[in-house]
Amino acid sequence: MERPDPLRPGADAPAASAALADEAPGGAKILIVDDDPRNLLAASEVLADPGIEIVLADSPEEALRRTLREDFAVILLDVQMPRMDGYEVAALIRSRPRTSRVPILFLTAHNKEDMHIFRGYSAGAVDYVFKPIQPLILKSKVDVFVDLYRKTEEIRLKAAAEKQLLLENLRVRGEKLEAEQALRRREEHQAAVLRGLPIALYTADLDGTGRRLRFTNDSIERITGFSRDAFAEPGLWESRLDPEDRARVFETLSTVPEAGAATLEYRWRNADGEERHILDQIVINRGEDGGTAELFGMWFDVTERKEMELSLQHASKLEAVGRLTGGIAHDFNNMLSIIIGNLDLLKGSLPDDERARRRVESAIEGAQRCAELTSRLLAFSRRSPLQPSALDFGTFLPGLIKLLERTLGERITVAFSLDEGLPEVCVDHAQLEAAIINLAVNARDAMPEGGALSIGARRRAEAAPDGAPGSVEISVADTGTGMPPSVLARVFEPFFTTKEVGKGTGLGLSMVYGFVQQSGGSIAVESVVGEGTRFVITLPALARPPADPTGADPGEAPCAIDGAGRAVLVVEDDADVRGTVVSTLESLAFKVLSAHDGNEALRILEHEPDVALVFSDVNMPGAITGIDLGHRIREQWPTMPILLASGYLREDQDTNGFELLQKPYRASDLIHSLQDLLSGEAGPNA
Repeated sequence: MERPDPLRPGADAPAASAALADEAPGGAKILIVDDDPRNLLAASEVLADPGIEIVLADSPEEALRRTLREDFAVILLDVQMPRMDGYEVAALIRSRPRTSRVPILFLTAHNKEDMHIFRGYSAGAVDYVFKPIQPLILKSKVDVFVDLYRKTEEIRLKAAAEKQLLLENLRVRGEKLEAEQALRRREEHQAAVLRGLPIALYTADLDGTGRRLRFTNDSIERITGFSRDAFAEPGLWESRLDPEDRARVFETLSTVPEAGAATLEYRWRNADGEERHILDQIVINRGEDGGTAELFGMWFDVTERKEMELSLQHASKLEAVGRLTGGIAHDFNNMLSIIIGNLDLLKGSLPDDERARRRVESAIEGAQRCAELTSRLLAFSRRSPLQPSALDFGTFLPGLIKLLERTLGERITVAFSLDEGLPEVCVDHAQLEAAIINLAVNARDAMPEGGALSIGARRRAEAAPDGAPGSVEISVADTGTGMPPSVLARVFEPFFTTKEVGKGTGLGLSMVYGFVQQSGGSIAVESVVGEGTRFVITLPALARPPADPTGADPGEAPCAIDGAGRAVLVVEDDADVRGTVVSTLESLAFKVLSAHDGNEALRILEHEPDVALVFSDVNMPGAITGIDLGHRIREQWPTMPILLASGYLREDQDTNGFELLQKPYRASDLIHSLQDLLSGEAGPNA
């Protein structure tokens, strides 16, 4: 008998692993697609686990065949492949109902540019892993989606058990209906209970033309808005059934005479036009002679349960993305701090070499762009506090418009208008950009056949009270399908979406609303069905002080600061980051003491009475964080200036009361903070 080759295209992982995965609860499959057998071997070795079955495919065609037959927790897809690249394969996988929700991770050694990454996310990817693959990162990312898959399966099994329980209860009720005398004594009690529940019982003929439902209680009118008599008329039930569910429901109904029971779940439009999810349980009640039969059914409104299930799934996905993003951002911002800090030091040592200075500035600018990308990831996952700063619309909006023109597609025409002399606003740049992009993408989805998108910024016409500087309106308008009043009233609700399942989290507009509120502004929307939608974000203008007559470059140190031998204690667990900060402070003539954690810092403070300032990282190993250290210092040395730095703050971390530098920071940012804190220092540690 031929022994299976683990690297043969389409072969499963070793048989022992597959058997264990089948026996263990929560077994999951991972599909790895790559035209290079070496990459397949490397990835399968990294992800090998007794509870996971790994399936390998060395061509797009094999991958598509596999997805037609099997269910996968996650798909790892190489971007560069012959005949069909990864983006096309991802789009085909997303287009199929069976695989539309399977997470796709792109594996690539190229295409780190924004456009390629945007194309990958547009094709349906949830993340990128860049080659050469780092095993820990790959396994961490895959483990998140495998865990999500297992939890989803648990939810599905629980739902199936719930349906089975409801069916058994329905059978019991059907048998009780035969005992008319026993039921008569409890009719009033049952009617009172049923009136308060979203449940209605009915009977129907088994061989009748059309579904004529004879409801036995008045709950159906409260649930649907139609009276019991209305359902007795032929055609009502069919006319309100969602067209997409019609074929599936009627196919199931055709099996009832043979099967004796059926469970239907479909969308049904109430009298007020609102769509509801209905669970319809049916059993057959045959006569004593086995002849004439009729159907007993239970109509159960499960809309809230369905919404809760979807909300839980979306929340789990966002939580997983947030945890992953936060961990990566912490290490990435530490590395950028080392790069930017050393480049600032290098720049200061090359005062007479203009060409070298320009190269260093170019490198610093590139590192800061990387930091901005990290900030956007954290902003998406709601893992970073707002970082408001002055924003000039004259430079901000034109660049954003160019990005939208490239990404929205040729069928969307983007128009842009900007009033002259607009005041600045104080807002988080990355969050505002994400909010406008979110509105623009929603507008694109509302114009499937193409249309026009208008983005503009203007000063509000009405005068601001009390001499305030007024406000700025940012409008995003489309010529799309528009929204009916029922949708418009809920547009900012969390998890509310009109998009198909798997194509929207329902969180985009609620996140925009929350950001605008946090920024001291407001957002309004108006829409007309068939004509389009217009969102208006209003932000308070910034009262600017007179321009600095010196014209100093904000990227340069504001002025020389002389440490004059004063002692600064640097607390940082990363040795490279600590070394960079120490070098920067020593170049400013400070005496620098250093500690790798909070406990060591406290010991140094006990024996060094002349420390003028403590500069500490927030997240460090051990029981004492930078925030805890700051509070302990405040208790023992109340006048001690404290400066904190962090590349990632968790939701439960509050730095109120402390100055905070966001990593990565420039040397000029550090000098600004030192000037502010030391200018009012009360003297050395006492």
